[in-house]
Amino acid sequence: MTRGMGGHSPSNISHHLKGIDFPAQKNDLLKQAEQNGADEEVLDTLKRMPDERYENMADVMKGYGSVH
Repeated sequence: MTRGMGGHSPSNISHHLKGIDFPAQKNDLLKQAEQNGADEEVLDTLKRMPDERYENMADVMKGYGSVH
């Protein structure tokens, strides 16, 4: 379990995407998060993000913002 990071916080999302290679599709984000041990709450957030190409972590955070 990640200390001090709720499932819906941007820092938790970025923590679970450590090691991702950009650009990345939404499916790549999901695969990386699963490999990094993300829980269902994080995976659900990623699944609800727009299905698009993410060029960098800033794009991921924009996608994250669109579902919260």
